[in-house]
Amino acid sequence: MAIDSLSKEKFEELGAYIDSLPSKKGELIRVLHRAQGIFGYLPKEVQFFVARKMDVPTSKVYGVVTFYSYFSMIPKGEYNISVCLGTACYVRGAEPVLDEFKKQLGISCNETTADGKFSLNALRCVGACGLAPVVMVGDEVYGRVTKDMVKDILASCLSHN
Repeated sequence: MAIDSLSKEKFEELGAYIDSLPSKKGELIRVLHRAQGIFGYLPKEVQFFVARKMDVPTSKVYGVVTFYSYFSMIPKGEYNISVCLGTACYVRGAEPVLDEFKKQLGISCNETTADGKFSLNALRCVGACGLAPVVMVGDEVYGRVTKDMVKDILASCLSHN
């Protein structure tokens, strides 16, 4: 993927943000959050750019990107679905819910549908154990989800268009 296909304007925006920092020391995670906000994900071209602008080794950038589950090196769908598999959610039936999302969407975890509409992933805990099992679609939280609710959750996403 060439830089051109990722938008020169986005690289300029990220570069301006990095240049505006009073100090680059200790700011890598903050810069990567901003980069993911701008691009939607962190492909290698963006990681190389950040490394160059921050004057750090590309291996350090890659290490941070791959260590933190928040960061993604693949594009996310328009609707990013996260199923919590933390202890409380798992015990209360999150696995069948996740399986139903896989079945309905025809994808596995950490994949995006061919039309770019949906991404699916599993999380370890979202901090809403009282609502277990929990599903998040973007910032929207669905609590006490059963596999029978999956079809309605997906339909709700599509009705927002």
